[in-house]
Amino acid sequence: MLRYSRKIGLRVVAVGRDADIAADARKLGAHRYLDANRQNAADALNGMGGAKAILATTGNSAAIAAPMPALAPEGRLVVLSVGKDPLPVSTGYLVGAERGIIGSITGSPFENEKTLDFSVPTGARPMIETMPLERAAEAVQKMRSGHAKFRIVLTMGDQSNAHQ
Repeated sequence: MLRYSRKIGLRVVAVGRDADIAADARKLGAHRYLDANRQNAADALNGMGGAKAILATTGNSAAIAAPMPALAPEGRLVVLSVGKDPLPVSTGYLVGAERGIIGSITGSPFENEKTLDFSVPTGARPMIETMPLERAAEAVQKMRSGHAKFRIVLTMGDQSNAHQ
């Protein structure tokens, strides 16, 4: 998401909970990285003028809710991951400034075609980790545990590494 947002000309601020991912966030296109363990992300975003959109890629409801006070009037929170807990949000917060929350599933054939049509001429490529098909169970466990750094792609070989 960072690369695509940057490629279409948006000012991109990544928010995470670990200083170790700051370099990856910048490499993927973030203009700035905010470590939510070290600073209040909503305050920092408001100091930059607020966020027109927040793309949430975590299933952690508390992590999704934390930057929401920085969502600008008519801004949108787009939730791209599924979590167990409800998302705490005041209806007054939404109605008062016409903010919205939407969920989105990615990966339909139509969306994939649009993504490829954009990716090829702009050079936007995902960062992936490859694992051989024989290690599929390990890959699933790595994703479920939250230890997958990027998307994991299963290969028909024995190579295992990260690609840009």
